[in-house]
Amino acid sequence: MSRFPTLLAAILAAILPLLPPGAAAEDLAHRLFGGQRAPTRATPAAIGAYAKGCAAGLVALPESGPTWQVMRLSRNRNWGHPVMVAFLEDLSRAATRAGWRGLYVGDISQPRGGPMTSGHTSHQIGLDADVWFLPPRRLNLSRAEREEIGSISVRTADQRRINGNWSAAHHALLRAAASDPRVDRLFVAAAIKIEMCRTATPADTPWLQKVRPLYGHDTHFHVRLKCPAGSEGCQTQTPTVAELSRGGNGCDETLTWWVTEYLNPPKPDPDAPPPPRVRSVREYTLADLPGQCRDVVAAR
Repeated sequence: MSRFPTLLAAILAAILPLLPPGAAAEDLAHRLFGGQRAPTRATPAAIGAYAKGCAAGLVALPESGPTWQVMRLSRNRNWGHPVMVAFLEDLSRAATRAGWRGLYVGDISQPRGGPMTSGHTSHQIGLDADVWFLPPRRLNLSRAEREEIGSISVRTADQRRINGNWSAAHHALLRAAASDPRVDRLFVAAAIKIEMCRTATPADTPWLQKVRPLYGHDTHFHVRLKCPAGSEGCQTQTPTVAELSRGGNGCDETLTWWVTEYLNPPKPDPDAPPPPRVRSVREYTLADLPGQCRDVVAAR
């Protein structure tokens, strides 16, 4: 009798525990979406949640324009909902009014959205984009230069304050972005929000509430747009910014937490049970995403 079935069973028994949950049933979503080189030919639609979804009919932000350049072209992540592409072009023109030559734009989404092969958890439905804090010195960078050049940090190493790279033009750019009615929220390093709150007036409240502190956003800011018209499957983020800000500008005790407990967390209780394991976005399969995403990734 052949020993092959027994040997195969032994191999599977050794390998399966090492795979992410669900990965044995179907391929991982980040591989399926990351392998797509072009968008679907469909009506533009954001599908699902910002961190668990996909997108149809995305369009590319051109690699270069009169007031912008897309960075890291090798990633093929300059795809967005048409509303996002129009917003970035508008914001790049606003940057020139703030004194910059334009914008360096980082990741938007993959051609069909979905979980990325590396990096971001969100950016899955064509409504998120990263804008570098580095003011462009020129807008004719080669493809190679766009892979090599890096942005700048605008906060101190201890994460508590802005540094000398921060300028009035940075403030003006964030204000222009947050004041746009298409924008749901902006993510920045806590030190940036603290500095903007320091100089805030009551008149700033309508837009400043959209500026939200989040780790990892000292070299760029993250723009998140509202669900656009026609994207019935798009899930509005909750809680809303208004709920987070309690009707104010977000300069409250929640902001203080970012430079107290976040940077100096209390010692963990050794007797506390371990927290439940949270699945990584890189472990998602198609079954974890909205049903429409199956058609999006399979479309020719």
